[in-house]
Amino acid sequence: MNSLKSLGQAFKVPELRKKIIFTILMLVIFRVGCCIPIPGIDRDVLSSYFGSASGLFSLFDMFSGGSFSNFTIFALSITPYVTASIILQLLTVAIPSLEALAKEGTEGQKKIAQYTRYLTVVLAFVQAIGLTVGLFRSAVINDSFFSLALIILCLTAGTAFLMWLGEQINEYGVGNGISLIIMAGIVARMPSDIHQTINKINTGEVSAINGIIFVIFAVAVVVGIIEVQQGTRKIPVQYAKRVVGRKMYGGQNTHIPLKVNQAGVIPVIFSLSILQFPLTLSYFAKQDSAFTSFITKYLSTQGNPGIWIYSAVNILLILFFTYFYTAIIFNPQDVADNMKANGGFIPGIRPGRPTVEYLTRVMNRITFAGAIFLAVIATLPIIIGNFTALELQFGGTSLLIAVGVALDTMKQIESQMIMRNYQGFLN
Repeated sequence: MNSLKSLGQAFKVPELRKKIIFTILMLVIFRVGCCIPIPGIDRDVLSSYFGSASGLFSLFDMFSGGSFSNFTIFALSITPYVTASIILQLLTVAIPSLEALAKEGTEGQKKIAQYTRYLTVVLAFVQAIGLTVGLFRSAVINDSFFSLALIILCLTAGTAFLMWLGEQINEYGVGNGISLIIMAGIVARMPSDIHQTINKINTGEVSAINGIIFVIFAVAVVVGIIEVQQGTRKIPVQYAKRVVGRKMYGGQNTHIPLKVNQAGVIPVIFSLSILQFPLTLSYFAKQDSAFTSFITKYLSTQGNPGIWIYSAVNILLILFFTYFYTAIIFNPQDVADNMKANGGFIPGIRPGRPTVEYLTRVMNRITFAGAIFLAVIATLPIIIGNFTALELQFGGTSLLIAVGVALDTMKQIESQMIMRNYQGFLN
């Protein structure tokens, strides 16, 4: 209710109203583009690839808001940009020159953003070739060089346009443009998924009890996501007083906010990508082959004991990637060095190595709670879907992204309103 009240108040501020309307218009353009098909594709052949909603196909289709299965100009969605951003983030830790560039402030970040754009176009071009010449070659009506080149360029241009669209939202709208585009694709599919669930209940394919379980699960997940996304551990920091000339600096108390879910949804995406890869490979083998039978029985959510093996491995991978990604984006050594350089210290903890050990210990404990939460959100829908005939395989991930982005966007709107209130007071 507070979020809706803040949104209503934001519309009363002319500048914020323009930003919100601009953001909505950009998302409308995105959804219109999701309906423009790539020329030269046989839709009947294409639909045969998506007969079963599993594997990496379903994951890609979720992020593209259905554009992947319909093979529209936004079929690749913004996933090449997300992949490029993650690659650059990992390389920043591994390559000293990139690490130094990241520490240069605004100019360094602009340079890294430029590298990310270049890498996005390259990845989009490579993925477009793989889909057109390899995976969906049989769906191409005209197998000429011009027809293939046109499809590849349309797919690449679609991703480049979405990247530009996201940057326009960052500059002239509210919220993170890339995240909002992903959320818009996920939210756009929710009415269709809800409608299918209602139809299954009406036809008796799914019982009313299972439908109630679905609603309870969805509400519980949303509440849990909000609580965990908002959850932080505040580490108190005190700055010592120091005299410079005739002025005294420092002597103030503040805190370091450590988020419970520092890694966001990245661990879930990494885990799903790895687990769904063998299942996707089985699509290219014969249905009665030993490889397909083994994957279906032992590594698929439709198999027995496959569902339990899949769920156990999924939990372990999420735990691993949560700690791995958190270690990349949060460096206790850098935090301790910055505090020491500015005369700050944690009460009861000596500066230097003891501070690093303390921050590492606290981060590991709250990361464990965040990792368990992510594992439950990602695994429970698979088990529920297997025993209730409800298609919830990516439901937890979808809700995690949608609710997380919505919370971050509302925080930005509220912070801009607070800033304008302060400006009005000072004026």
